[in-house]
Amino acid sequence: MLTIMPCLDMRMGRVVKGVHFVDIADAGDPVECCRAYCAAGADELALLDITATVENRGTLLDVVRRVADVCTVPFTVGGGIRDVKSAGEVLAAGANKVSTSSAAFRDPGLIPALIREYGADAVTVAIDLDVNPGMPSGYEVYIDGGRTATGVDAVEWAKRVDGFGVKVILPTSKAGDGAKTGYDLPVIRAMAQACQAKIVASGGAGTMEHFAEAAQAGAEILLAASVFHFHMIDIPELKQFLKTRGFEVKL
Repeated sequence: MLTIMPCLDMRMGRVVKGVHFVDIADAGDPVECCRAYCAAGADELALLDITATVENRGTLLDVVRRVADVCTVPFTVGGGIRDVKSAGEVLAAGANKVSTSSAAFRDPGLIPALIREYGADAVTVAIDLDVNPGMPSGYEVYIDGGRTATGVDAVEWAKRVDGFGVKVILPTSKAGDGAKTGYDLPVIRAMAQACQAKIVASGGAGTMEHFAEAAQAGAEILLAASVFHFHMIDIPELKQFLKTRGFEVKL
């Protein structure tokens, strides 16, 4: 069954949305956004504190607590998850899952440590990436909110992450982020074929057809931000569309 996951990118306690990880615009209050998405039929939510890592601080726990108070579906929190302790604080604040990206890349031992402490179901590893023809897969891992190239092949890193027993891998294409031109299907397909973990489609949704294409490529979780925030696509209509295309969804 497909999972529809609106993503709330947060900066300074507000929901924001950018294009290609820049050109950030305000999109509302996270608590109100969460309440609206739960009412609209979202299956899960993601809250990503997009500047926590580069500002060298933890996630805004007060926002997590306020969202947890109104959220009726599981939600994942990312940004500023640097170690087992910070992950525990976020989970204690009410999140169901944590997502780690830069810290996990810099210290891969963090991934099994989180799984041992909190269970595989509570751990998502996010991979920001961009096209690089010099890489075997054609994609390179980026860290620090998409700011820093690593020289590491994105699919090879996903396979290593998968080997730790992570249940969900969240690749986001820098080229597709906020562009509404479609998900990066080749990288979704490559990771879905190489990994046991569920792959999240993230970065580039602009039409309902884009969601269907991502599902056909192997994504089991369909994440989007702009098209949901600004009501270009509403979740009930999207689910009905996907059902007519033969996909199993929770109505």
